[in-house]
Amino acid sequence: MPNPLPYETRTTPTLSLVKGGTMLEGHQLLGFGFFVVGLWHLFNHIKLHALCSKSYTPTLWFPTTISRYLELHFIMASCTIFIAMELFIAPIHHQPFDPDGTIPTTHLHNFEHSSMAMTFLVYATFAIVLDRKCSKAQHELTHLLAAIAFTQQFLLIHLHSRDHMGPEGQYHFLLQLVILISLATTIMGIGLPKSFVVCFVRSVSIIFQGVWLMIMGFLLWTPGFQAKGCFMHLEDSDEYVVKCSDDDALHRAISLVNIQFSFLLIGITVFAMSFYLILVTRYGEKLEYVSLIKDEHYREEDGFVKPKGTVHVENNIDVESQSPKKSMQEQV
Repeated sequence: MPNPLPYETRTTPTLSLVKGGTMLEGHQLLGFGFFVVGLWHLFNHIKLHALCSKSYTPTLWFPTTISRYLELHFIMASCTIFIAMELFIAPIHHQPFDPDGTIPTTHLHNFEHSSMAMTFLVYATFAIVLDRKCSKAQHELTHLLAAIAFTQQFLLIHLHSRDHMGPEGQYHFLLQLVILISLATTIMGIGLPKSFVVCFVRSVSIIFQGVWLMIMGFLLWTPGFQAKGCFMHLEDSDEYVVKCSDDDALHRAISLVNIQFSFLLIGITVFAMSFYLILVTRYGEKLEYVSLIKDEHYREEDGFVKPKGTVHVENNIDVESQSPKKSMQEQV
């Protein structure tokens, strides 16, 4: 009888379900939070720019009719739940320390993940404080706090205690690229506070982060969803990693990750452009067309009466011009 595979001898169905489920839930919760915030930002940036493109001055967060700080409270609640899952729910003993008070190797990644959430929690908390204090540097400091949060996220994923190898490593490598875009556009927002493109790209990148994290959770930590030839393996350190049976399976799995990223990039791009066109059609400035026709067409001796709304021009070319139907204040 052939020897069983190593991961079969080290796992039990219950342990596999608990650990795999925890990894899945963590990625899903974090990804869903990014997706909701990114979609909310994208909607508000497009709507605000469509309503008043000339005076467009965006913010890093948006109030709602329900509560001015609903978005920031959502971030704070999501981060708090995520921290609780990492430090108190996921560990077997519901606390991340050894009996002597030290951090065990198996829980280092829990503290790293929690640190990311803590930074976003700090951002949301001080964003509320700065808004209530009506600080003159509110715009710059809020962007700085968000940039610090994205920097923390990037560094902790890049310097992660887990050796992200194989398909797991490729997922995290591509995630870092998206985080860098979020970080760069957040920093650019300090110097370019009225740039719609900067805000648009940042919002789309946050949506991308959320969707990519949820995909990672499903395809890495859901049993049976790994690429063909790959499987969840329990290491001696009591941590799960995704391994492949041979080099061919490994290369195939990494290529599939790249293809998934490419398809998602196309899908997010199509969604963002379509979303923009729909909202611009819905909230865009209404323009009426006024015909500018030279006066010689309306000479009295020809018996014509000059229509209302026509404008005299000195050149001899018939053109059409757009004039605002009503002021932006009336639209809003």
